[in-house]
Amino acid sequence: MPTTLGKSIAEFFGTALLVCVVVGSGIMGTNLSQDAGVALIINTISTIFALVLLIFVLAPVSGAHFNPVVSLVQLVGKSQKISETLSYIFAQVTGAVTGAVLANLIFDQEVLQISTRVREGFGLLLGEVIATAGLIALIGILSKREQGNLIPLAVAAWIGSAYFFTSSTSFANPAVTIGRVFSNTFAGIEPGSVLPFIAAQLVGAALGMLAVRAVTKSSN
Repeated sequence: MPTTLGKSIAEFFGTALLVCVVVGSGIMGTNLSQDAGVALIINTISTIFALVLLIFVLAPVSGAHFNPVVSLVQLVGKSQKISETLSYIFAQVTGAVTGAVLANLIFDQEVLQISTRVREGFGLLLGEVIATAGLIALIGILSKREQGNLIPLAVAAWIGSAYFFTSSTSFANPAVTIGRVFSNTFAGIEPGSVLPFIAAQLVGAALGMLAVRAVTKSSN
């Protein structure tokens, strides 16, 4: 059985690769087209495929959280110890930053960048609440129903759809939000927008947990 260190390493690499895909496909999208819609489609498709593959490969090792709110929900649900949760979150955040820097390198951009892309407004934050709540709800409901084998596809489908139905393009992940600060590109977010996004994601996670309880309780 993997140790906490082994699980955390898996979380680091999984989150790093995920952010590399998100940022890298955003850069590729803008390189290929001046149409923001086309760039978003490229960004979305790439992220969907990466999520499915990364979760399938790494779920047996660490659970494939790649997301601090997922790890915190596991802690609240007493499925994970606080030491393991903290180790996961550290791995996820450092992995996310590494992934953004790696994407910069791949596309011959400045290695260290700070995004200037402002993302603010009630609509964007509401989108983050909804995207994160839906993510936590579907993971929790499928887990309760013992349908964990569907989670990779369900997570990718939800995030992919939320790219288009939320004005925030569905970050739904504090680590990814922090990582995207370090690339001043299509997928970036400026530092001042980070804390409101993370606050919205935490609210969404709490609402998602309530949704899981309500749905699973009503089905018993």
